[in-house]
Order: sequence, then structure tokens, then C-alpha cells
Amino acid sequence: MRKTIALLALMCSTCTYASDYNILEFGAKNDTTQISTEAIQNAIDKCAEHGGRVIVPAGNYKTGTLILRSNVHLYLEMGATLYGSTELKDYKKMKSDYVSLRTQTTTIQLIYADNVQNVSIDGYGTIDGRGSAFKKLSWNDEGITRPHLLRFINSKDIVVKDITMKNSGCWMQHYLACDRVQIQGIKVFNRNNYNNDALDLDGCHGVTVSNMIADSDDDGITLKSTSPRLCENITIQNCVVSSHCNGLKLGTETNGGFKNINISNCIVKPSEDQTSQFFGHEGKRGTSAISLEIVDGGIMENIHVSDILVEGTESPIFIRLGNRARGYAEGIPVEKVGKINGIHLSNITVNNAGSTGCSITGLQGHPVENIFLNNITITQKGGCKKIAPPTDEKEKEYPEATMWGTLPATGFFVNHARHVVFNNIEVNTIEKDERPVYVKLDTLP
Repeated sequence: MRKTIALLALMCSTCTYASDYNILEFGAKNDTTQISTEAIQNAIDKCAEHGGRVIVPAGNYKTGTLILRSNVHLYLEMGATLYGSTELKDYKKMKSDYVSLRTQTTTIQLIYADNVQNVSIDGYGTIDGRGSAFKKLSWNDEGITRPHLLRFINSKDIVVKDITMKNSGCWMQHYLACDRVQIQGIKVFNRNNYNNDALDLDGCHGVTVSNMIADSDDDGITLKSTSPRLCENITIQNCVVSSHCNGLKLGTETNGGFKNINISNCIVKPSEDQTSQFFGHEGKRGTSAISLEIVDGGIMENIHVSDILVEGTESPIFIRLGNRARGYAEGIPVEKVGKINGIHLSNITVNNAGSTGCSITGLQGHPVENIFLNNITITQKGGCKKIAPPTDEKEKEYPEATMWGTLPATGFFVNHARHVVFNNIEVNTIEKDERPVYVKLDTLP
């Protein structure tokens, strides 16, 4: 017995246990007039040596760029707020080895991780980027002079849970080429600057997003593909999304594309704050509730969107195959038109839509194929005379649900399509409207 006890004691003496690393013990200040970047980073680096949690206790802390490491769990207690610095000098310029449209120059982020694994951010605290301090200086300056709040690149086994994120300088959270990501129960408020997306998943595999409440001035939940890597095997469910632009979107960047995407049990609605920073006026409906786009040579297949409630959007459903053909890097042209094949939309109710109508369009010689729409009810403003179908296909233009203005159908304008199946579709107009429910051009059964 004594030998057994001695052996256990020896074993325990050599064990290393994961610990908590309180940022106050590393010199962080509960005072937003002082910057705590170095102290918090030291806590992260120490935690990465052995694993464990970095604790942000209740209080208010100002920080510049923080770089997460593998095996770090960042925990924000209830009542804790990390405030982003409002000075550009406090943000580190980072450049990833992963090649995509938006990694070929240095970028700035409040919280950054590249090529890490087993990282968690959770708790009931808040991260506030104070993004309104960063003015828009050029057309494409997101991440250049306006910081992202959270960015993971080429990383694995990521969990972001329960926290509140506010006020990014541009996109709130960008996950690029990541595997096995869980986003659960977070709250996102991003309505203080341009390009204020709520969530961007970019070329990620094996992702679940659930129970997120998001209010964004730009796109809400967005899947992108800014490299040849597809977004693949992704489930999004039980979310409430407010957006002045597109609520649920696959696109615009689509070099790789999207495969095996399941979106269900979500609500898309207007923000309670009707003032839009991006669009510059009040009272604008969201552009589209569901936008499914391929314009840069990628593929889209096996997409399921079901059980969606929509309130107040201009053009509820937008499916678009175009040919913008923008490459993800210089010297890598897009030389083929992409494909859309296998879209399933079901159990969708739309109230208070604008009068634009919905569209499902491909290109001549490149039809969208196998589109199934089932149990969809749309109530829209109406009040239009008969309208001729658009003649300019705008093959190279940025895809947007309102790109042709008011469409010739109250329900669906379909062009360059093969095997589009409508079942149990009801379209009502509040004001008398002379347009038919369907207008179909260049379609095959």
C-alpha cells in the first residue's frame, strides 16, 4: 500500500495541469484610459505553453491587436468588456501565408489567429471594437485601415460561444480556410461603419452555427470563397438575423464555391435601428433574405434552405449565376463560367416584401439547374404595371437582387434555367399589381 501511495505521489508531482491566467495578474488595467495589450498578450502566451484559460474578469479593458495561440481558451466573465483601441498605431499589421483574395497584403485585426488549433473564445462578456473611430478612406479598405474584430485563418477546432461582439471597423468575424468550427449562442451588433457584416465563413469545412442573434448594417450570415477552397459541410440553424443588405448569403466571392450547405429555422428581419451607415438613409428594407450566387467560376451544389421566416426585404429570393470572373490572385485568371446545380428551398414565409420580385437566372449556354421551391408564401407591396423582361443580362456586374430594378413578375423571374420546380407557391400583393406571378424565359423542364 505504501508503495502504491508513493507511486501516485510521484506521478502527480510530474503532472502539468491546465491553469487559469487572469489578465490582472499580468498587469492589465481595469481602465480604458490605459492600454493593456502587452499584459493580455503575455497572459495568452503563458497559457499557450501549458494550455488553460485566459480569464478576462469583470471590468473594462482597452487593447490593440491580440494574437491567439494554439490550445488557448479566452474566457470573458459576465461584466467584462474588451474595448478595441481607437488608434491605428495599436494594431499590428499581419500577413498570412494562406493565399486568398484578401491576404495578399498586410491586414489589421483586434483579435487574430493564423494556423492555430484547439482555440476557444467564450463566456458572457463583450468585445467592442469601437469601429466608428476608423473612417472609410477608400473603396476597398476593410482590414487595411479599418480593423476586423475577429479573424481566424487556416485554423482547426475553433469554438466561439456565448460572447457578445459589437462595433467592428468592417467585418465582425472572418473565418478563412478553417476546419471544424463551432459558433454557438453569440450576439453580434455591427452597425457603426461600412462593410459591417455579422459573420463571414470563407472556404471553411465542417462548421456549425447555431442560436446566433445578429444585427448588421451590411450582410448578415455570409459564406464566401476567396480562394479555390470551397465552403463545404456547413450547418446553420436557429438564428435571428437583421440586415440592411442580404440576410443569408452565399457569395459574392466565389472562386471555389459551396457544397453541402444546410440552413434552417432562421428569422430574417429588419433592424430596430432603421438608420443605415452604409446605405445612407433611413427605412431601407433589406436587399434580399436569401441570396445564392456564383460569379467567379466556382460551383454551388446540394444547398438546402428551409423553415425561414422573413419580414421586410426588397427581393426575398435571389439565385444568380454570373460571370464576373475575378481571380483570387494576380496572374490567376478565371477562365470558365461556374455552375449552380441542386438548390432546395422549402417552407419559407415572407411578409412585407418590396415590389421588386424574386429572380432565378443563369447565362445563355450556362443555365442554373435543378432548383426546387416548395411551400413558399410571399406577401409583397405590389402596385406595378406590366413590365418587360430585362434585356441586359449584366453578365459581368456585381450580383445584387435589385440589379435589374423592378422585375416583370410579382413572384419569380426565371431565365436561362433547366428543371426549376415550383410546388405550393403563393404570392400576394398588398396593392393591385398587373404583373404575372411567373415570367420564364429560356427554360427547359
